[in-house]
Amino acid sequence: MENGLYIVSTPIGNLGDISSRAIITLKNSDLIICENPKHSLKLLSKLEIKKKLMSLHDYNEEIVIEKISEKLKHKKISLISDAGSPLVSDPGYKLVRYCIENKLFVTVIPGASALTSALQLSSIPINKYIFHGFLPKSKKNIIDFAKMLKSSETTSVFFVSRHKILLFLQILTEEIPLRKIAICKELTKVNEWVFVGLCKKVRDEFIEKPKNSLGEFVIVVEGVSVDNKKTSAELSLDTIGVVKKLLKKFSLTDTVEIVHKIGNIGKQKLYKKILDIKNEK
Repeated sequence: MENGLYIVSTPIGNLGDISSRAIITLKNSDLIICENPKHSLKLLSKLEIKKKLMSLHDYNEEIVIEKISEKLKHKKISLISDAGSPLVSDPGYKLVRYCIENKLFVTVIPGASALTSALQLSSIPINKYIFHGFLPKSKKNIIDFAKMLKSSETTSVFFVSRHKILLFLQILTEEIPLRKIAICKELTKVNEWVFVGLCKKVRDEFIEKPKNSLGEFVIVVEGVSVDNKKTSAELSLDTIGVVKKLLKKFSLTDTVEIVHKIGNIGKQKLYKKILDIKNEK
């Protein structure tokens, strides 16, 4: 191992996901930089690794860089996060930038990532996607974020905490009730599960059990199709008559699906139109 910085991925849940290369790197490091030393000690103890730890956060990253600038030339230093791949919504990019700008050795030990795991399990196209990090904090910003997703043609993936999950699902359902989404929780763990389906249906299933909202989540949202953006949802008088008959026998969601397939009308605009028909006295 050369002296310099090693960006080491750790498990996001299942301890078996750590690579042999990651273990060797950590065992041969002179210093391990982490987010929360208490949290990292649990993993390192299981791996029987005893090393000096240094905490790194957004507010102290420049201070840490100053402290270890000389050590990076003569020591082997590893960077880990609380779980998964470092720098993904975690501090560390300034440290990597410093190494590159100063021509210091820096490399990555790849491994588990909640981001890629959720995308793989979502059954949503992921040949092109945007990662948004964590959901905004305020309700206003969450609403703005949902409106942005409404018009996005690209698959979107982001993290949501348990404090925001129910609020966000409600807002998202109001904006894109018929868009496909995936809610991923406890990835790689024994209780791993993924809700996949139309936003409204997933929301309804999700809120059935209070325990569902515990933990942190990765959410994947399908992009709006070009056809859905371009197709008009103006209904003829004949179609409106058919819709009224369908609503007597089928749910709102099923009616939208039937009319969408028969008339090749975009679901998003169609949903709002049929909802207006249903609410007519």
